[in-house]
Amino acid sequence: MPAETTTSASAHETAAARSGVLIEARDLRKTYATGTSEITVLSGVNVRVEVGELIAVVGPSGAGKSTLLHLLAALDTPTSGTVYFEQKAIDSFRESELADYRNRSIGFVWQRHHLLADFTAAENVAMPLLMRGAEYSEALETSARWLREVGLEAQARQRAGELSGGEQQRVAIARALVQQPALLLADEPTGDLDERNAVAIFELMQRLHREHRLTSILATHNAGLAGRADRVLQLEHGLLLPVGV
Repeated sequence: MPAETTTSASAHETAAARSGVLIEARDLRKTYATGTSEITVLSGVNVRVEVGELIAVVGPSGAGKSTLLHLLAALDTPTSGTVYFEQKAIDSFRESELADYRNRSIGFVWQRHHLLADFTAAENVAMPLLMRGAEYSEALETSARWLREVGLEAQARQRAGELSGGEQQRVAIARALVQQPALLLADEPTGDLDERNAVAIFELMQRLHREHRLTSILATHNAGLAGRADRVLQLEHGLLLPVGV
């Protein structure tokens, strides 16, 4: 297993050892002002995610899947309602606690990988550790282990801009997990890939979810891949409802 700092390891082990709800949204609402009117994206979302679950959130483009993930990750604030992480309301966190939550408890995979094209794959994966003040050699050692996890050990010294789309997304997954977060959020992680690569990336995330005892929420428009999750939720008209119940 990749090396990790003591703080992130203890946080992950605490969450992984517990049973029960890791993250919960209660009556989550989000509206945006557009001139003289408002657009309601979420109109009362309620969801409880158990430790160890792999959940897929599906819905049409513009339904609010990205908005929901951003609220869960504290990258945006709701108009009303509350997100709870380990039974604590994140809107009660001090700024330093919020930063710690975003950086250590959450791993985020974006549809567009947002890698630094002129940096190597290893440097991109190491970046969260370097931003926390880790020694360069230590960060690269941890990065190398995670690149091995995602099957890119041989590409460690290649610039990110030279990698294929599937390889870039693997680097992005390694970067999201390098600090061993308790919760993985992925926003359309296969949206820019062809079907073969999409299946490979989803299967990789399933394996990492299982082997590293993650709790994972994936937003996707791919119903076939979503069906492999433990639970599928449909987001439409501002509400989140179970599928197949």
